[in-house]
Amino acid sequence: MITFDTHPDRYKHWRLTCDGAVATLTLDIDEQGGIVPGYELKLNSYDLGVDIEFNDALQRIRFEHPEVGCVVLTSGKERMFCAGANIYMLGTSSHAWKVNFCKFTNETRHGIEESRRNSGLKFIAALNGTTAGGGYEVALACDEIILVDDRSSTVSLPEVPLLGVLPGTGGLTRLVDKRRVRRDIADVFCTTAEGVRAERAKQWKLIDDYAKPNDFKARVATRAGELAQRSDRPHDADGITLTPLARTVDAAGYHYQWVDAAIDPVTRVATLTVRAPDGKTDIPQDIAAILAQGANWWPLAMARELDDAILMLRINQLEVGTWILKTRGDAATALAMDQALLAHRNHWFVRETLGMLRRTLRRLDVTSRSLIALLDADSCFSGTLFELALAADRSYMLAQADVSSSTPRITLGEMNFGPLSMNNGLSRLQTHFSQEEAPVELSRAQLGQALSAEQALELGLITFAPDDLDWEDEIRVAIEERTSLSPDALTGMEASLRFAGAETMDTKIFGRLTAWQNWIFNRPNAVGEKGALKLYGKGAKAQFNWERV
Repeated sequence: MITFDTHPDRYKHWRLTCDGAVATLTLDIDEQGGIVPGYELKLNSYDLGVDIEFNDALQRIRFEHPEVGCVVLTSGKERMFCAGANIYMLGTSSHAWKVNFCKFTNETRHGIEESRRNSGLKFIAALNGTTAGGGYEVALACDEIILVDDRSSTVSLPEVPLLGVLPGTGGLTRLVDKRRVRRDIADVFCTTAEGVRAERAKQWKLIDDYAKPNDFKARVATRAGELAQRSDRPHDADGITLTPLARTVDAAGYHYQWVDAAIDPVTRVATLTVRAPDGKTDIPQDIAAILAQGANWWPLAMARELDDAILMLRINQLEVGTWILKTRGDAATALAMDQALLAHRNHWFVRETLGMLRRTLRRLDVTSRSLIALLDADSCFSGTLFELALAADRSYMLAQADVSSSTPRITLGEMNFGPLSMNNGLSRLQTHFSQEEAPVELSRAQLGQALSAEQALELGLITFAPDDLDWEDEIRVAIEERTSLSPDALTGMEASLRFAGAETMDTKIFGRLTAWQNWIFNRPNAVGEKGALKLYGKGAKAQFNWERV
């Protein structure tokens, strides 16, 4: 079983050091430290285990080191920054492993950019040696790239000429959309296996600056200090320790304090239930009380648990293709938590918690599973928790003739109108209504109102509202129908439908990731017995099927 929680004390591949407002993450790969056996992580190449540590380190910088305004990514190896994803790992991995690996890696890259936009963190890629493939894609996610000019170090995206595949974590899109590299130059760059050295790399906008070896560290330090001074993160605040998650794993699933993931391997269905804080839970409204709760503060604790559950299900439960989303708890306390988030949204800790919620919900958005929200008796789809229903591919809300305290209600809050935006930059309500303004404004007019199934259906907030006589049969049939369909077709359909409207760099990357990796990474030209990825490093030349299809 693969788990995604770790701690700096257990890192094999990264070193995190902080010096005032600048943090340095040094990549120094343990060649024998692969997450699964069968390959060596040579040339500072990485696998999923390396990225799990990277993600953890970024989280700790966000929450445990609020004094940090700039993060420098560099290498502990001489003349080698990073050779990218380990080719032998990719060549021997299953298709599902490759796709899950690249998706998690890509989400971490997006997290860097999300922190730049919303948390005041700046990132510098200090390339102290050759940088290839996924290593350069890490650099592309940063704000600035500085390359050592030692006459040998290069940057490259060699996947097309060497491996018969494509950069799997957004490299092509970031070149043209983010760095504004001309597409003809990008074409030359991406078909040049040997890469581009410093002077030309700057001319082509592949990097921002370069320096001779004797000046390199000083140039990076000066620039990091300048970027850190621009950050609005506090220099004198105490960090919040990210305590270990209390996760229980058994035959029934994954269980946490606020999140439960029940797994039925026979029906291939998982039920994710998120609990709002109950009436006994302290709902702090002032910042001192919020800070006192630290990592136990419900919005952060719940987001960390839900994030972990999503990752655990994605990597360990491949055949469980349908996820049922449920909520439980008291709507008033859930909305009170939202009020505290909104009231203190400019405080660094609350801002980081909002970022964690945003990233977790986005991880749900791009998960290749069918998502069905059930708004049943005792549910609590209010404010932030209603985002789960909006993330679903369809939703069912129980319509009860006899109204009782357990009758489902939806309560919209300000959190549903922007703070938890999707990768397309829109709220889930805007995306739900395909950017039509009228239904969004009509929904806003119901702010704070407890809406019945009939009202929610009329407003277009849900898909169906079966009554209590038909509820069980309709849900059973819907789930059985869904689980009978081709998982490949569903993945393509869901990825196409979840981000309505204009594309952003983020949605392009995830959309192309789904299409490319479920096709190119599965083609004989790449992974066949005579494919480029399989034969890399074996002294034999790939044999391609030359048909363009």
